[in-house]
Amino acid sequence: MKLLRVGAIGQERPAALDAQGRLVDLSGTVTEIDGPFLADGGIEVARAAVAAGELPVLSDATLRIGAPVARPGKIVCVGLNYADHAAETGAEPPAEPILFLKAPNTVIGPDDQVLIPRGSVKTDWEVELAVVIGRTARYVDSDVDALACVAGYAVSNDLSEREFQLERGGQWDKGKSCETFNPVGPWLVTADEIPDPQDLGLRLSVNGHRRQEGHTGNMFFGVAQVVRYVSRFMVLEPGDVINTGTPAGVALGLPEPKPYLRAGDVMEVEIDGLGAQRQTVGAAP
Repeated sequence: MKLLRVGAIGQERPAALDAQGRLVDLSGTVTEIDGPFLADGGIEVARAAVAAGELPVLSDATLRIGAPVARPGKIVCVGLNYADHAAETGAEPPAEPILFLKAPNTVIGPDDQVLIPRGSVKTDWEVELAVVIGRTARYVDSDVDALACVAGYAVSNDLSEREFQLERGGQWDKGKSCETFNPVGPWLVTADEIPDPQDLGLRLSVNGHRRQEGHTGNMFFGVAQVVRYVSRFMVLEPGDVINTGTPAGVALGLPEPKPYLRAGDVMEVEIDGLGAQRQTVGAAP
């Protein structure tokens, strides 16, 4: 099932794609797609409503698409989780997953404008598989139990300001949590539609030039292992998001002069089965 949220910023309403690929309105059935929705069986309620075939069809093709999950409690990110990305940055393969947090208010819709922060000279892109948590996960023991905690998957662009991240001291968070630095969507694709999250191709282009092309099978730590690992250090709750890392091809890893993002650039981001994003880059006000 493909769930999404449509409407102006702050006025999004829940929706879904039906079996014919039509956009149907869920707002008369559920109030929001968020943590409580996921925790309280909202996916099955929405699935039944869509299957009944009586939901209003939203025919306005100009409707803005918002992030598919409202107000994530936290965004946990995994750094250097692909061998080729670790190699391009000159980093040693990690013995354990490298974790950092990204501010939840970085999340925007899949086609919303990305803003380059004031003073930024090294804003970078990162296509990533986003994992959306659907039930509480603490001290998870097995891969089966870990995947049972996953509500679904989405496309994420985990933008980074490399100077803020790597050259300004402290942890990575300051280079990861700038405004608009996490487009997510267009859909939350429920886990039953993605039988193997380690068998997905990822791609990102900038101004029509392919920059990243990878495969989730090349992660050092797969989705199940990441969920298990994170649950040892913090409680994962419904609506939380995990960005699982990016393959090679980021600007940081390219030859000089590195093509960091500038106002007017256009990014196109996609993952097999999860849809595509398109963002135009602007300058922070």
